[in-house]
Amino acid sequence: MQLALGRRRFLVGACAAFVSAPFYRAMADVSAKGVRSLSFNILHSGERATVEYWAGGNYLPDALGQINHLLRDFRDGEIHVIEPSLLDLLVALRTRLETVEPFDVICGYRSPATNAILRAEYSGVSAKSLHMKGMAADISIGGRSLRELHEAAVALRGGGVGYYPHEDFVHVDVGLVRYW
Repeated sequence: MQLALGRRRFLVGACAAFVSAPFYRAMADVSAKGVRSLSFNILHSGERATVEYWAGGNYLPDALGQINHLLRDFRDGEIHVIEPSLLDLLVALRTRLETVEPFDVICGYRSPATNAILRAEYSGVSAKSLHMKGMAADISIGGRSLRELHEAAVALRGGGVGYYPHEDFVHVDVGLVRYW
């Protein structure tokens, strides 16, 4: 029994490493530059910002706080910590697309109250949405089609990717790798 359990853990770990390898290779390329920054256009508030959030091998607390504020729930103003790995995924995505254009953000953090309202109005809104954990964003990017953005996000294998062409955004998250 112990041997079977050990082998199963090894196989699960090996599969996870294989599946996530493209994302981590992309992040290694980004990390070599020594600085990570992102530019945002927050569509619902009209805010625009470029934030250097990582330098010298460390996340910058003040910059992360600024991003938390930018990606707050625009409906009720609630601010939540945005998972730094989501920011790293966005940097890797921008690098893969070979662009410096800002991300147009439709939704970053979503409070549980907002999520409940959206679930009541729309089918397909998850009761356990990763937006509520600061682990997801609904985005588009200037100069790139949604199809290009979607394909690049899927190729990174950094988490979940949802394609919403009728709503004009791609959902990315740093949860399990899955596509819809």
